[in-house]
Amino acid sequence: MAETQLPDKLFFKIGEVAQIVGVRPHVLRYWETEFTALRPMKTRGAHRVYRRRDVELAVLVKRLLHDDGLTIPGAKKRLRELARDRVSSAPDPQAVVHVDMRADLLAVRRELADLQKAIDGLMRPGPAPKQATFTATVTASVPSSVPIRR
Repeated sequence: MAETQLPDKLFFKIGEVAQIVGVRPHVLRYWETEFTALRPMKTRGAHRVYRRRDVELAVLVKRLLHDDGLTIPGAKKRLRELARDRVSSAPDPQAVVHVDMRADLLAVRRELADLQKAIDGLMRPGPAPKQATFTATVTASVPSSVPIRR
């Protein structure tokens, strides 16, 4: 089988990984429960973000299960033999910062879009506001000693 050429990216969404690996996203989520080494990071919004090594591992798991015809226990055993069965060191702090910053920027973007919609709604010409009419009747009694000028 030819090696899959990964795009030159640091992070991948689950849909992108599913397309690269050739399985549906729910299969990747199931593999996460079965293979402890396959642990994508999650953003604050609980979206999965796969690193390059996660994608490479998912490709390997697919090859073991689908192409080599191994069962899940057999694939786990083969991963142990290849020393690919453990989650490597803690996530790269720089990568975590990058993912969190992206999530924050997307939240700001949504908020700005909402504000723009609100401003556009205020700027649209609508029906003119009704003018309040005020009528007052003034009655005053003027003493007769006050001269009236005409």
